[in-house]
Amino acid sequence: PLSYGPSRNPWNLEHSTGGSSGGSAASVAAHIVSVGHANDGGGSIRVPASECGLVGLKPSRGRVTKGPDMGETWMGATIDGCVTRTVRDTAAVLDVICGYAPGDPYTAPPFARPLLQEVGVAPDALRIGILDHPLFEYQLDDAESRDSVARVAQQLSALGHHVEVASPVALAEPDFAGKFTAIVAAWTHNDVSAFERAFGRAIGEGDLEPDNIMMREMGRAVTSEMYLTNMTWLHAWCRRVVQWWEPTDGSRGFDILLTPTLAGPPPRIGYLAGAEGGRHLLEVMAYTAQFNLTGQPAISLPLHWSESGLPMGVQFVAAPFREDVLVRLASQLEEAMPWRDRVAPLVANP
Repeated sequence: PLSYGPSRNPWNLEHSTGGSSGGSAASVAAHIVSVGHANDGGGSIRVPASECGLVGLKPSRGRVTKGPDMGETWMGATIDGCVTRTVRDTAAVLDVICGYAPGDPYTAPPFARPLLQEVGVAPDALRIGILDHPLFEYQLDDAESRDSVARVAQQLSALGHHVEVASPVALAEPDFAGKFTAIVAAWTHNDVSAFERAFGRAIGEGDLEPDNIMMREMGRAVTSEMYLTNMTWLHAWCRRVVQWWEPTDGSRGFDILLTPTLAGPPPRIGYLAGAEGGRHLLEVMAYTAQFNLTGQPAISLPLHWSESGLPMGVQFVAAPFREDVLVRLASQLEEAMPWRDRVAPLVANP
C-alpha cells in the first residue's frame, strides 16, 4: 500500500480488505459492482472474501485458462476466479470463464452440467472433517475462528451431514511453508528480472514494496537444483494430502474439509506492515495456500461475524475437480445460514 494507500474495508475503514484481490472485494462489498475479478495463488480469492463478507471460490487447477499470455505460475498454484455476494453469482461466473485454451499445460475435466444448475440442489449426506486450529506454534490460535467453525459444524450436522474432527495428516508436515515460499521467491525474482528487461533499466528498492524486495533477494539464492528438489517434494506432499479425500486403498475418503479461512477477524490496517509484517502474515495465513499446491477447489463463505461486527469466512475444501459439491453445499448453507441481509455500513447502493 505504500504507493497508492491501503484498500479499506467497507465493514470498518480501519481494517484490511485482505489481499491480493482486496480492491475487488471492497468494491463488491460496497455494492459498487456485483462481481469482482480475483485470482488466488495462496488465498487471494478466499482471504478478501473472508474479510469483506463475500463468497470466494478458488477453482480447481486447470479449470480456468491462464492463456494466452501464460501457462502456469508458482508451480501451478495460481488460478483466476471472482468474488461475489451470492453463491448463484459465483457459479454463473465460473460457468462463463471455465474451459481449456489451446496450449494450456493442463486442464480440468468439464463439469457434468453447468454449475448454475447445482445451485439449490441439496447435496447428498457428506462426510466432513473439521480442522479448527492451526497446526504450528507460530500460527494464531483464535477463539473466534474456532467458534465460527463450531457454529457451522453444528448446522451441518442438523442438515444431515456426518461431521467429525479429522484432517489430512500431511497438513502438519512442517516443510511445506518453506519449500513453497522458495518457489514463490524464485518466480518473484524472475518476474522482476523480466520487468527490468522490458523497461531497459534496473529496478531498485524505490520501485518495489518491501515484501517484494525481500522475496526477490530470497529468490536470487534459489538454484535450479533447489527449485527442482522442492518441486519434487511438494508433488509427493500433494499426493499425501489428497489421499484424505481419495484414498489409494479404495476405502471411502472424506468429501469436505471445514476450516476457518483465516486465523482471526480482519486485521487492522498496518498489522502486516513493517519489520513484523512477515511474521504476522504467517500467523493468520494458516489454512489456504496448501490447497493452491494440491490444486483442489475451495470456497470461503460469509457465515460468521466477529464480536466487533467484522465478517469472518469459513472455508470448505473438496476433492479435486468437485466444484459441484462445493456449490451444492454452499447453496444449502446460504439458505440455512443466510447472509443476504448483512450489509456493510459503507455501501454505494444500500
